[in-house]
This record gives sequence, structure tokens and C-alpha cells, in this order.
Amino acid sequence: MIHETVETFAAALPRTGALAGLDLGTKTIGVAVSDGLRSVSTPLETVKRKKFTQDAGRLLEIARGRDLAGFVLGLPRNMDGSEGPRAQSTRAFARNLSRLTEVPIVYWDERLSTVAAERALIEADHSRKRRGEIIDAVAAGYILQGLLDRLAYMARP
Repeated sequence: MIHETVETFAAALPRTGALAGLDLGTKTIGVAVSDGLRSVSTPLETVKRKKFTQDAGRLLEIARGRDLAGFVLGLPRNMDGSEGPRAQSTRAFARNLSRLTEVPIVYWDERLSTVAAERALIEADHSRKRRGEIIDAVAAGYILQGLLDRLAYMARP
């Protein structure tokens, strides 16, 4: 099921269980995962895009292998908050993925996540080649960490 708000997504989740963050690009999908208590996001891998069935198959394989409780998809909004073709593509991917799994899905505004990931990799002194290999997974980590921080804030008394 796809949730439009973090609140409904949180209500659909079990108390514990890892989440996966996805940064959907045209050529790759960055994947990051959280720990079971949902406090820290870690970049996992970059999936080279092929066809939807193959891409979804790899994501569901990760979900089963890590017993994931939910997917967080970065929603690429324009800087004014509107949604363009990339956001529509992300929504279509989510609809198709939701037909293959019961794992809850939510969107997270990913504006500037790739910029933040790039800066972090430059500061860590990664080569341009290495940055290109891992940028999408690191951006997925930023997307997921944003949602994890929001969930933690919501859980405060």
C-alpha cells in the first residue's frame, strides 16, 4: 500500500523492522537500509536499471533478505514544490511495486538530497569515479535518514 503521509505510513508499520530508502534515477536505483530500530540509515547498493520486473525483483529480494518493514521512495519535486515528469515516473514505479508486495511504501521529498550526498563524498575525499559509483546509494541514505528523523520526532512525548 502506498501512503501519501508519514503519519499513515508510521501507523502501518510494525514497532520495529528495517526500512529501505530508494533514490530512483533513470539509469540506477540507489538503495539504503536502516537498522531494525530505525535510527540510522546506511547506503547499501546501487542497482543498475534494466526493466521494471528485474529492478523490482532485486528490490523485493533485498526486502525479503533483510525482512524490511517498508520502502521510502525519494519524490523529486521541483524547487517550488510542484511535481514534474520525474515525480510522475516515481509515482508510477511505486504503483507498480505496490502490486507486487504488501510492504508499505511512502514518499519523501528528496529535494537537494543528491547535492548533500555529493558534498559529503567530496568532503570525504572520494575520487570523482568513486563518487559516481556510490552517489545514488548515498542520496538514498539521505532520503531514508530524513524519514527516520521524522519518525523519531513523531514518537517523542
